[in-house]
Amino acid sequence: MLWYEYLFITIVGFVAAFLNTIGGGGSLFTVPILTFLGMPITAANATARVAILAQNLSAVGGFASKRVALPLGYSIWLCAVSLVGGFIGSQLAAQVTDTLFKQLFVGVMLFSTALVIIDPFRSNNQPERLGPWHRVAGIMLFFLIGIYGGFVQAGIGFLVIGTLSLINNFPLVKINYIKVFVAIVYTGVSVAVFAWEGKIVWFTGFVLAIGHGLGGWYASRWSVTASERWIKRIMVSSLVLMAVKLWFF
Repeated sequence: MLWYEYLFITIVGFVAAFLNTIGGGGSLFTVPILTFLGMPITAANATARVAILAQNLSAVGGFASKRVALPLGYSIWLCAVSLVGGFIGSQLAAQVTDTLFKQLFVGVMLFSTALVIIDPFRSNNQPERLGPWHRVAGIMLFFLIGIYGGFVQAGIGFLVIGTLSLINNFPLVKINYIKVFVAIVYTGVSVAVFAWEGKIVWFTGFVLAIGHGLGGWYASRWSVTASERWIKRIMVSSLVLMAVKLWFF
């Protein structure tokens, strides 16, 4: 790659990390762009995890610096099951062919587009739900989310937001904090598996990580002071952009 391509990748990483931290779907742009620049899609999927790990670490620091409350015990349980699920998913992803992965990736984009219509991000004035059954339901779903995250990653933010919103009724700022906190675990195990399998293009991954790290830090701190209405607007806008890309490009 040429120097201006790396600059472009850094900028794309910043935008993708901003979308990922606030809602999700950034990888649905990052992975296709890496493939457009000549990288096989399975390598692009693996390489993007390095940047996403940097984004999540940076975003956790940003939320913590704003003193956002984290339900630590529940979050650790979500981390644990995500770790197992992420290992399973990344093992599966390391074995698939480029052709099959492209077909699955298109399916993910279709599913993410459907979320625009379903809109699981409706807010209400009900209290948070952290009873035993709600915790169990959340933990079970996060195991499946971990498998999905280890396999594809793209669009996973919307699944996490939908789960924590519908099951636990958390506000969006707390949801996004939990999301990036848990994502460190399943993304970290994915990076380890893909590194072991030799799928990661490291220099490109580190360049992309610069943009992701900056984007994650800025988005996490911005979201604490932004109104929930603006956060939802960004989430819906990112989904609409994905739908346009899916149908016309």
